[in-house]
Amino acid sequence: MARKSRGKDSGKLKIGDDWNAIRIIALSQSNPLKALAEFVENSIDAQAKSIVITRGKEHHGHYLSIKDDGNGVPRNLDGVPDFKYVATHICDSIKRHLKLDGKGAGLQGEFGIGLLSFWTIGETLTMISTGSDQKVYQMTMSKGDSRYEVSPRRVLLAERGTELKVAPLLEGIRGLSGEKIQWYLASELRDRIRDANVRVTVIDKLARKQYEVEPRQFEGRLLHQLPAIRTSFGDAYSELYLAEPNDTCRVALTRQGTRIVEDLGALPGLEHAPWTSRHVQGLIDAPFLNLTPGTRSGIIHDERYAAFVEALSSLELHVRTLIEEQKRAEEEQASRESLKAIQRAFHEALLALPPEEYDWFEVQARARKDTAGQRSGMDEHAAAAFEEAFPGAPDTPARPPTQRQFFEVAGPLFSALISPSSSTVRVGAARKFRALPRDRSRRRVSENLAFSWRIIEGGGSFATRIDQEVEFVAPAAPGLSRIGVTAIQGNVTVDAEAFVTVTDGSEEALVPATVSVRGLPGYTFERAAGELWRCRLDTDRNVIVVNSGHRDFVFATRNRALQLRYLVRLYVKELVLKNFAGLPPDQLLERMVELSLHAEEKLKAG
Repeated sequence: MARKSRGKDSGKLKIGDDWNAIRIIALSQSNPLKALAEFVENSIDAQAKSIVITRGKEHHGHYLSIKDDGNGVPRNLDGVPDFKYVATHICDSIKRHLKLDGKGAGLQGEFGIGLLSFWTIGETLTMISTGSDQKVYQMTMSKGDSRYEVSPRRVLLAERGTELKVAPLLEGIRGLSGEKIQWYLASELRDRIRDANVRVTVIDKLARKQYEVEPRQFEGRLLHQLPAIRTSFGDAYSELYLAEPNDTCRVALTRQGTRIVEDLGALPGLEHAPWTSRHVQGLIDAPFLNLTPGTRSGIIHDERYAAFVEALSSLELHVRTLIEEQKRAEEEQASRESLKAIQRAFHEALLALPPEEYDWFEVQARARKDTAGQRSGMDEHAAAAFEEAFPGAPDTPARPPTQRQFFEVAGPLFSALISPSSSTVRVGAARKFRALPRDRSRRRVSENLAFSWRIIEGGGSFATRIDQEVEFVAPAAPGLSRIGVTAIQGNVTVDAEAFVTVTDGSEEALVPATVSVRGLPGYTFERAAGELWRCRLDTDRNVIVVNSGHRDFVFATRNRALQLRYLVRLYVKELVLKNFAGLPPDQLLERMVELSLHAEEKLKAG
């Protein structure tokens, strides 16, 4: 028996329930601000030069209106606004036909569904426009209702343009402030507002405030001569700025001046640097991409999108290179600032410690000298290196003295320091202490000063109590003495204190200081991730080489303060090993604890 072949059926898709389709389209826009932006874009497409958005309350309900001075709703043959076409040609936009005819340059809309997004804002939409007879007409549409109504509207004076009014607003968006509307439109329609030279004003009657929508200005350094983004479907435009890393730094994807994706790095195929690095902000405008019609906040991942992603590769490489260069520059700047902070901390710490043990760079000795001739054995180059390393030291160049600049003259008395502020003295022995008065910028103050020394706690005595430098005589019994000085300049008085350990000498191990005219070493990084050494002193280059691959350094880079403390401790280790060579391990550790304490305290104070 012959088998009967089955025929094939074919046909065209059609809407089975027109009203249900309209409901789905109307509710597809989930962002009320995006819906508001579409209303503003309609006004820009109508060649408006002024758009006023008003948020207010009337008849016990909140409303939102958008009023422009554009061309108004297109008119029919009778010169009346053709509201019927608007209401009965959903998904058949006039703008789309104009684009197909080559007359829609600069127009953004193309789907004919933007007006329906009022469902996500409020209950009723009233659209008002003027006819050629200078009479005003309005169309009213309600959420969830398939009917529309067109009627004349009584007004004293007909005005050019169109007004949309949505009222009452939905309960969930009544708190939508004028300021939030302003910020959203400034980013969402940045280029459209700027290119159309349109003035957008937001009037918030509830908050009694008025805002001008200024197109968003990006921060950072504008990148010039970027590689072109070329595809077979057209070219894309890029405007990128290199900025400080921040979570808010994002590159937006726009289409003909309207933002469609806030973060380019969130798109498939682009979830990598530089778009996710948070070092770059700006926009890339790709007019050839296809939008998702319902939300207009996404793109279709078709062959146009694939070509766009591929065309970005050269731009990505270029921007990544610029980011790496900026990171290196930032690291170098941070290293310079860290070195200055470390130098200041050690300068202050060495002033506070006993000179016979810690004055490795003649810090205290130079603080007492007023002329270059007193700097024995130090040439002009070494003196300059010292002043660079220790900016708090007196500026006394080797060449004949010249008149000081205004910023070099010390200001009024602000603080004081006793040098040394921590020391050890044998019983019955004497030690000299010096008061170092300073202004707010830590410059040495030297004029119109008076001093008063005292024993605050413990034993001991002073040969004199009124000089800047005094001699302290230790008591006959061991103990801890606390001395103080009051520096006076006019009506300003400041106090400083120092601690003196009085010992019988049985445990004392004083080591003479090793003077180094080369100054405090600098530091540099060397990555040796597989090795255990933290740092080493390169005496030839006078730098401390820090292993940037060590686990402790990587841990310390979590924040700048922790990294500074880590570097200070490396300095302490190397300087103590170099200047206390030959001491037993327990005494070396004692020196490290002592120097670390004072250096880190000065680092925090700086």
